[in-house]
Amino acid sequence: MNAITPTTDGVLLNIEVSPKSDKFRITGYNQWRESVEVKIKAIPQKGKANKEIISEFSKITETAVEIISGHKSHHKTLKIYGITEEDLIKILKPYL
Repeated sequence: MNAITPTTDGVLLNIEVSPKSDKFRITGYNQWRESVEVKIKAIPQKGKANKEIISEFSKITETAVEIISGHKSHHKTLKIYGITEEDLIKILKPYL
């Protein structure tokens, strides 16, 4: 999966966000954009969407998560700490 890039202290994950969904969910992998598609409940206003993304990915991975690029974009890069690429793929597999 090209959406994941290993780093020394975790992984980077490219996501594409669609706001205003009925609930948070990971809907699939976009081969062309090489990103994981994510639907969120929050609207992109005053950081609400970013907070929801960080919160939900922290719950799913059970580790610290931060947005390192795309704070005001639908295309974001998350840094997920203390996890390997293989472990993240195992976690995301049921959603993809």
